[in-house]
Amino acid sequence: MSTSRSKIRVLIVEDHVALAENLFEFLGEREYTLDFASDGATALHLLATHQYDIVVLDVMLPGVSGFELCRRIRTDLQRATPIIMMTAKDQIEDKARAFSLGADDYLVKPFNLRELALRIHALHRRHQGVDSMLRAGQVSFDPGTLQVQVGDSDPLQLSGTAAHIFEALIRAYPNMVSYEQLGEMVWAGRDVESNTLRTHVYMLRKLLQAQFDEALIQTLHGRGYRLAPPDAAEA
Repeated sequence: MSTSRSKIRVLIVEDHVALAENLFEFLGEREYTLDFASDGATALHLLATHQYDIVVLDVMLPGVSGFELCRRIRTDLQRATPIIMMTAKDQIEDKARAFSLGADDYLVKPFNLRELALRIHALHRRHQGVDSMLRAGQVSFDPGTLQVQVGDSDPLQLSGTAAHIFEALIRAYPNMVSYEQLGEMVWAGRDVESNTLRTHVYMLRKLLQAQFDEALIQTLHGRGYRLAPPDAAEA
């Protein structure tokens, strides 16, 4: 049984409904509790009445701009909730203004949705000061160092696609990850041939087998993959 962290509660403030829907669809409900505001007044009301772990804040909003909203979150509401600004404004003056008003991070549109997810997790870890280690039975994975360990064994250093695949599997454990979900999580929606995915999983299995004498990844034929810790009962 995995030791999972509680869901990250995120407020997305974005007046572009299609983009907000994309963010909701990509982030999903497995790791996040998501709320939405399309304008500054709604955002301020939600922030005054709810606790959030992260605010993802667009700059170009109707009425109150994201810059002004950021200032009011810090000064009027006295909230220290981490804020990620997202905007097409890429000038250093705009970034300096955002940080001077209390923003914690700044993401320029267009951006990869996986990058936003990574920044949310990184900012949440820094703010909460919690253990970032992901665990499934005797298997542990550190998203910061990208190291896998089984029990007291020497850790295995992963990188690139192998690390992304393993992280997706251990976050989903004990559930499976479908081929489609894995492609979305690792390649951010880009078209990836099934043979490419299978090859990457095969190479990851070989690394794990060589290090731990365990492949650790179970294939559910026609469906997807699931992490298989050595101490877990067979499904």
